[in-house]
Amino acid sequence: MAISEKDLSNQRKSALTAGISLIIMTLASFFSYGFVHGNLVVQGDASVTFNNLVSSTNLFKGEILGWIIIMITDILVAWAFYVFLEPINQKLSLLGAWLRLTYSAILGVSILNLIVVLLLTGNTIDFSSLKIQQTQAFMMLFLDAFQWIWSMGLVVFGGHLLIVGYVALKSDIIPKVIGILLLLASIGYMIIHLSKIFLPQYEGVITILNYVFTIPMIVGELGFGIWLLLRGGKLHKSV
Repeated sequence: MAISEKDLSNQRKSALTAGISLIIMTLASFFSYGFVHGNLVVQGDASVTFNNLVSSTNLFKGEILGWIIIMITDILVAWAFYVFLEPINQKLSLLGAWLRLTYSAILGVSILNLIVVLLLTGNTIDFSSLKIQQTQAFMMLFLDAFQWIWSMGLVVFGGHLLIVGYVALKSDIIPKVIGILLLLASIGYMIIHLSKIFLPQYEGVITILNYVFTIPMIVGELGFGIWLLLRGGKLHKSV
């Protein structure tokens, strides 16, 4: 089947956009959630968390900036995946793009909770002991809301990966291992975050599920991004 130079160019541009965006997103995620959030927020200890945020305001601002970068790159990836996968299955590619955009919107709502936390912890001068305790309670409430809303979004994100993984498996060009990893990642995201929302009391089981699905959840989409960056849109020349 002949492919026009314009179509080939669009495929390559979308592959580069997706690959670069996914790498940026991964780095921002490791920084914002893995490093900053993981070190500043202590679950179940409002006082320590409050003191951490008050003493590391600029670092927390950096975390919020990282989340905004993640949201923007998610939107870019939604478009890029659609353009790249559309020749394989136009309807499923479009559905996958809308699911990722929906996830991006939910992530945006969750980020607003972190901005409220920043406002709550940004000025503690002249606070009485009672006011600080109230502020700490509100702070933990909004941190929990961030986590809960984000988990809702990640269930939708899992649905997006399910479609992308299925379309990737149907492709004659994308390596099958990438499609399989994407499908496993989608199952992991949906099971883990549905459990966090509806079965939070089974924390031990959720931790085990995290360990089980860690590799596909990290390697699946990132691996696809690296493949797109290096090979995506190039192999079509031989078609």
